[in-house]
Amino acid sequence: MYKKYKYAVPSAMRTEGKNFAQRGIAAIEFALVFPVFFMLLYGIITYVLIFLAQQSLALAAEEGARAALRYTTADRGVIGCSTATQLIKWLGTDSGGNPIATCTPVGPVACALPVGTSAQCITVRVVYPYSSKPLVPLLLGSLMSVAIPNKLASSATVQIN
Repeated sequence: MYKKYKYAVPSAMRTEGKNFAQRGIAAIEFALVFPVFFMLLYGIITYVLIFLAQQSLALAAEEGARAALRYTTADRGVIGCSTATQLIKWLGTDSGGNPIATCTPVGPVACALPVGTSAQCITVRVVYPYSSKPLVPLLLGSLMSVAIPNKLASSATVQIN
């Protein structure tokens, strides 16, 4: 008795007319949502590469300072920078084959700490000009450059005596 009404759909709920009106709505939704998700993903990738480059610069400065500590010759700073330069070559080179990131040694100079001692320190500083050579192209041009650093830098100091 009730079986004939079990699967019956009232005429107001039938979707025969609505299917025609809904055609293409998925493409429109995709066209509206995709740019937002793409920009979000692009921003994540950009900042991950910035953090990777910053960590690489920090590691290069630390290893350069360790290399300066290891050798007892007068050109400790040059040795430290050559070690640091080997670690940052992946960031790119200019047309002459020189790394874009620069390394500058400072010292040996008198250390600030501990106070009252005659200890000598060497500082290795590594700088990458990110605004002129970004690792990934800026998606929105000058609008995105507001959130991107001009340069990435790191330094490490060791006491040599």
